[in-house]
Amino acid sequence: MEQKKNNRWMPLIMALCVIVGIFIGTFYANHFSGNRLNIINSGSNRLNNLLHIIDDQYVDKVNIDSLVDNAIPQILSELDPHSVYINAKDVQAANDDLKGSFSGVGIEFTIRQDTIHVQNVIKNGPADRAGILAGDKIVSVDGKPFVGKTVTNEEAMRRLKGPKDTKVKIGVKRYGQKAIKYFTVTRGEIPTKSISATYMLDDKTGYIRIKNFGETTYPELLIALAKLSQERFSNLVIDLRDNTGGYLNSAVQIANEFLSKHKLIVYTQGRKSPRQDYLSDGRGSYQNIPLVVLINEGSASAAEIFAGAMQDNDRATIIGRRSFGKGLVQQQIGFPDGSMIRLTVARYYTPSGRCIQKPYTKGEDPQYQQDLMSRYQHGEFFSSDSIKHTGPAYHTGIGRIVYGGGGITPDIFVPEDTL
Repeated sequence: MEQKKNNRWMPLIMALCVIVGIFIGTFYANHFSGNRLNIINSGSNRLNNLLHIIDDQYVDKVNIDSLVDNAIPQILSELDPHSVYINAKDVQAANDDLKGSFSGVGIEFTIRQDTIHVQNVIKNGPADRAGILAGDKIVSVDGKPFVGKTVTNEEAMRRLKGPKDTKVKIGVKRYGQKAIKYFTVTRGEIPTKSISATYMLDDKTGYIRIKNFGETTYPELLIALAKLSQERFSNLVIDLRDNTGGYLNSAVQIANEFLSKHKLIVYTQGRKSPRQDYLSDGRGSYQNIPLVVLINEGSASAAEIFAGAMQDNDRATIIGRRSFGKGLVQQQIGFPDGSMIRLTVARYYTPSGRCIQKPYTKGEDPQYQQDLMSRYQHGEFFSSDSIKHTGPAYHTGIGRIVYGGGGITPDIFVPEDTL
């Protein structure tokens, strides 16, 4: 029994050893001095010694890389819900959504009955040039069958994505044909759009839906606004429902388009991160257009920054349901093996001074993970009277009351079955 108990803690100890050692050399040395650094060095030495002892004397062969990959998330989970570890093989995929492009074959697919069904082939993309058609069923990849229980979105992306100019052999079943057709596809850069819809709702009102705030979102927005300008729009709706966020700078750039000069958009502050204000520069082309922003419980992070900036500056009417409540700033810190952590280093604050981060308990916090379900069960998705304001009250520029401590509460509530 005692041996099992020790085995349970060993991955955590080993991972902590590795992490502390790396941080001392690459991060903490820049932030600590004197006694504090001595304490960290002392702890690191003990852990390094322990790691060598385990490696030298433990009864069974130890796969240190695997143990570290499994243990680091446990360590980070003791901090907050959004500090995360990403192993080397998943780093590329983790960054693809926000980069504006990724290297792959250029198809959109769904999985039905344990089989990949090609829904759409990107025009002039790698798969299109190779001859794959919408409606094809992918049954093999690189000569290996790919049907059945092993078929998941994650595994499909892993097999189909890859470095640019590399080749992948895809076997498909085509409607009306018995034989499997094989295509050799040369992977290429596939654009990923942040803006999924731009059109006129009526003869005066333009509509733009933003899926996330990535590297290309701001230029995409300018193109969308130019398109609506050609159609002479005089009101604008920006839809941020289920927008999970993204880059702070992208949200700031977009907010800047709608604010007059010297308006505070957001500020960040943390224990080791001095307050940094982000102000509008007055160069935005759409400072006076009437604006509505749609949000819901799936709107998070950068989406909440934009909505909060518009609300606190009394620049837009926010419509929908209370947003997710993610107001923590993550910094990406890479390790020599290609893996990385996203470590929370500060908090976001809206112009009125409210932190939109909802409450959490350090360590495993089941209540935090079940927050949206709890909101649903308490009727918050269906009645504004069910919204619980647990944070302090703040005031917008013209004195309207807004609340911190748990997302952005809309100016106009719309229940789930309506919006």
